[in-house]
Amino acid sequence: LSESGVPQLVQPMIWDYAADLDVEGKVHLVEKYRRCGFSKMWFASAFKGATGVNQSLTLIGHHLKNHLQWLKVASSSPPDVLEGIALTGWQRYDHFSVLCELLPVAIPSLAVCLQALENGGYSEKTKENVEKLLGMSNLETETFMR
Repeated sequence: LSESGVPQLVQPMIWDYAADLDVEGKVHLVEKYRRCGFSKMWFASAFKGATGVNQSLTLIGHHLKNHLQWLKVASSSPPDVLEGIALTGWQRYDHFSVLCELLPVAIPSLAVCLQALENGGYSEKTKENVEKLLGMSNLETETFMR
């Protein structure tokens, strides 16, 4: 790869939507890409639409845990390697599938995930900030929002 010149033309994106993302494995993958000549790379997470083809509600906790794992990968990788994190929001699994998790029901998840990334973690203060931003009295992350 390094001899091909590709690392000077593209930046790889490492995707994983799992709540229990393998941090050590991802750090190892980052190191492998670096040895191949890629100086910058992206991570890809999801704030909705990655937990089931017919999911209609967003389980915020799943996506929050995924983002917290990506933060661990970022902090365990060289400081200059991460170009950014793409927060994907899948609408359907393929063109023949029904729509899953429409954007309005996933906005709280998007807000939680963005705040977790911006603050480098998630705390009671972060939760209160999201509740204030969205005008909510009780943000639920481990159960479906009512």
